[in-house]
Amino acid sequence: MDAMLLKNSAKYPQDVQSAWSGDVDQSTAIDIARLLAEHKGKEVITLDLRGLNTWTDFFVIASVTSGVHMLGLERQVKEFCRTRNIPIPCISPKPAAIEDEWRLLDLGTIAVHLMTEKARSFYELERLWSQAKTLV
Repeated sequence: MDAMLLKNSAKYPQDVQSAWSGDVDQSTAIDIARLLAEHKGKEVITLDLRGLNTWTDFFVIASVTSGVHMLGLERQVKEFCRTRNIPIPCISPKPAAIEDEWRLLDLGTIAVHLMTEKARSFYELERLWSQAKTLV
């Protein structure tokens, strides 16, 4: 982990520090990907971004079929985190809505992207982060 990030972590709440200190790791990212696939997430992948940036270690990306599907998957990920005492340090100030094209759940070391097919093909996160290793 970036030494500068650890040095400056005192300005962040304790729950954010614990997420950055390794409580949320590779196996958790893979478990979240499996959870999304079990609940009909499409084209679910996990990208290992360690060494490519300093702000997160993993992306979990899933396509959704509708706004209702997106809200359901978001609820599943939040429940998964709650049952495992994984903090969600950054929750969007905008409430989830059925018309959303992209929802981001920031778990500190994992960023979960729930995207419509339209948004996923437009933003092409996999291409943007093509140097990342694909785990799932």
